[in-house]
Amino acid sequence: MEIKAANSTTDKAKRDSLLVTSALEGSQQAYADLMRFYREPIYFTMLKMTKNPYDAEDLTIEAFGKAFKNLEKYTTNFAFSTWIFRIAINNCIDYMRRKNTSPQCVDEDFVVYENAFESNDTGPSLTQEENYMRKERARMMHWAVDQLRPKYRTLIELRYFQELSYEEIAQTLNISMNNVKIQLFRAKYMLSAIMEKVKYAI
Repeated sequence: MEIKAANSTTDKAKRDSLLVTSALEGSQQAYADLMRFYREPIYFTMLKMTKNPYDAEDLTIEAFGKAFKNLEKYTTNFAFSTWIFRIAINNCIDYMRRKNTSPQCVDEDFVVYENAFESNDTGPSLTQEENYMRKERARMMHWAVDQLRPKYRTLIELRYFQELSYEEIAQTLNISMNNVKIQLFRAKYMLSAIMEKVKYAI
């Protein structure tokens, strides 16, 4: 698929260019705005390709994670919408290929960014800068969790904020423990994609 150059004089192109610049400078709001403008159209594109609303939602979040991770590679010679849609479509195609050849069950839960959910309290052994970075890391992790689908957000909150066991989560949500592990794995994968870009990965 050939990418056509964007008309940089349009209001949309100017808006996106400013948001990308702000995001690269560390603006959390710019990342949120980019997701707000493009999340729904990307979701419906993923839904059309996968015919599955759950996969479509997960792939939408993954697409933003990959786009944000590689945002510095974006050039204003092309429309941001075209760029991110291409990332989403290619990621969806890769997922559908893997789905046809990979097992549909995950037996183990992989540990990803668990230390980021540690206590936000300050300690005497930490410097002022270390305390500040810990608070910032926790704040960004909470922001990233808020970007997840409600079911994944609930799982993360139960596991890491309320510190429930897998068995307790399974009982609370009335699902199997294996399902808890599978969904937590997917939730943490999406969190890692978001956090990696904003430089708060552990």
